[in-house]
Amino acid sequence: MARPLRIQYDGALYHVTSRGNERKNIFKDIPDRTLILEILSKVNKRYNWLCHCYCLMDNHYHAVIETPDGNLSEGMRQLNGTYTQAFNKRHRRVGHIFQGRYKAILIQKESHLLEVCRYVVLNPVRAGVVQSPEEWE
Repeated sequence: MARPLRIQYDGALYHVTSRGNERKNIFKDIPDRTLILEILSKVNKRYNWLCHCYCLMDNHYHAVIETPDGNLSEGMRQLNGTYTQAFNKRHRRVGHIFQGRYKAILIQKESHLLEVCRYVVLNPVRAGVVQSPEEWE
């Protein structure tokens, strides 16, 4: 059975998450976190994305992405693919890093943007890793 197509259109807004394969860490250290942020910055420019917020946990990440040009799939392929190649090269490993397909939930800008951004930045607090979001790098 084929996977359902993603809903993509100009100006769409998504809560995107991607988890490590077998729930393993996808960020082993600060340079890994810096690397994905550098790649995200390039993807934002190349695909004309607006990243409203993000949170890098140890074994997954969250981002709220707006796509003025309706191109989420292309950008996510670039983001996760480039990060996987760089991570594998840096850590001298091969294979998948991410568990399956990324998750993208379409959100309503007017009514849910602030709520979803709160959810994203409070993720480390809800996970019990820190007491307040300011403590999370």
